Amino acid sequence: MSVLYTFPGQGAQRAGMLHALPDDAAVAATVAQAAETLGSDPLLLDTESALASTRAAQLCLLIAGVAMARSLAAHGAVPAMVAGFSIGEYAAAVVAGALDFADAVHLVARRGQLMEQAYPSGHGMAAIIGLDSAQLEALVAKVHSAATPVHIANLNARRQIAIAGSDAGLQAVMALALANGASRAERLAVSVPSHSPLFDAAAQQLQAAFENVTVRRPQLVYLSSSAARALFDPERIGDSLAFNMARRVHWVDTVRLAWERGARLAVEMPPGSVLTRLTAPEFGDGVAMSCDGNRIENILTMVSKVGGGSR
Repeated sequence: MSVLYTFPGQGAQRAGMLHALPDDAAVAATVAQAAETLGSDPLLLDTESALASTRAAQLCLLIAGVAMARSLAAHGAVPAMVAGFSIGEYAAAVVAGALDFADAVHLVARRGQLMEQAYPSGHGMAAIIGLDSAQLEALVAKVHSAATPVHIANLNARRQIAIAGSDAGLQAVMALALANGASRAERLAVSVPSHSPLFDAAAQQLQAAFENVTVRRPQLVYLSSSAARALFDPERIGDSLAFNMARRVHWVDTVRLAWERGARLAVEMPPGSVLTRLTAPEFGDGVAMSCDGNRIENILTMVSKVGGGSR
């Protein structure tokens, strides 16, 4: 049995998320390193107004995930596996030892900037609950066009799927979904059409930034949620990170893979507990829990009980 750390994606961000992190040396050092890399104080990025920026939201998620994992490591708790959702894959790569934190900060800042510039308005994402992927694919096909682009984006759970595209395309698919048996259809707190071919060009630009970055073989099992596979080759990890903004997230399959590889405790790094709710149904008699809402002593006790995730 082993421990999986999960790192949430955009949409999980909330005001004050960096200020809510543990008040310890590991967190302070991580925030200070981010400040040095950015040349500005990252603690100014987690206000409600600042988080409206894709760049700010993604940087905060990266910093929060790495800082919390380092805080747990300082107490002797480390995972055997890591998996991130979208931007969370960058935090996972840092914790796995595949990517330097400073490089990740530079890359995520560039990623957020590229995504923001490509679609400053008129696009976003929505969640459809109650339909499977085949049912939703058929509805998307009825709406998708050059004028109303919309795509399947995130396979979060068996019947919870996110779509990405233009505002008009999203609204049309949401209406069709509700008329065809979906229990819910709602817009997400994401202002860009992530994980769709609409970001192919931006992903190619981000790939160029990876030419100046060293990606190493991970020291932990690194599960790519865009590939739903364990990746060990540095070149493949770099490719996965660069292009994940334009590729679907296969979260449910990634969680199942972690289970099959022996993970029995999934601990979600802050903020929030979205991934915990998505992971729990796939974890059988295992446990999925989030750092938010749990005392660090409880998390450390659970990691120690499961074993294979502490040193």
